[in-house]
Amino acid sequence: MAAIGRFQKGDEIFHAKVVDGELFRLQGDVFGSPSFEKKPTPFKGLRTLTPVNPSKVICVGLNYADHAREANKPLPKEPLFWLKAPTSLIPDGAKIEIPFATHRVDFEAELAVVIGRRVRNVTPAAAARYIFGYTAAQDVSDRTIQNAESQWARAKSFDTFTPLGPYVETKIDPHDLTIQLFQNGQLRQNSNTSQLIFNCFDVVSFISTNMTLLPGDVILTGTPSGVGAIESGDRLEVRIQGLAPLVNTVK
Repeated sequence: MAAIGRFQKGDEIFHAKVVDGELFRLQGDVFGSPSFEKKPTPFKGLRTLTPVNPSKVICVGLNYADHAREANKPLPKEPLFWLKAPTSLIPDGAKIEIPFATHRVDFEAELAVVIGRRVRNVTPAAAARYIFGYTAAQDVSDRTIQNAESQWARAKSFDTFTPLGPYVETKIDPHDLTIQLFQNGQLRQNSNTSQLIFNCFDVVSFISTNMTLLPGDVILTGTPSGVGAIESGDRLEVRIQGLAPLVNTVK
């Protein structure tokens, strides 16, 4: 497999492999050993969905040293994570909605890990065997609420606050990828996943010692420095090396 997307036509929802702008529908379980139709399916009339429908979305915070300094927070000694509501997910092309006009709301570009097999208590060395692939994400955050509360789930779980996709790339090394965010064409975040304090395998291992991870679960691995406020009308684009760009607008 390579780039895997999830699509809807009428009432039908299906996964497909995306190759050179063509779709090849998947037959069988996307997390098992699926086969693919040889005849491509036209994109016309299809709606692109988030590439997976997770039981949970897990965010890792302060996982880039430059962002920890930007937030005036000490570097964590172990991964800092919390749960984010799956109802906050939106696909590529959908609109991010700001719930309170007077609040500051920020963009945060992130590399997301998608789990492929049920896993509990895995070591970092073995973690790759349980990862389905990687995709682009945003952890949109209401800073007004976040700064007023001791936990962050509410500030980050509003509907539309987790853009994800468009596809899961199943054949990529996640440890040396450029990660960028463009706001209305202007580069705002620019880093590399090699700067992660806890890399993708470390994060999967640590979280799996605290809870069972299921196929399709999504882990957001953290954002680099350069986070900033969004406004209605903004166009936000997450570009991660080797992945299809994730583009969303704001209203």
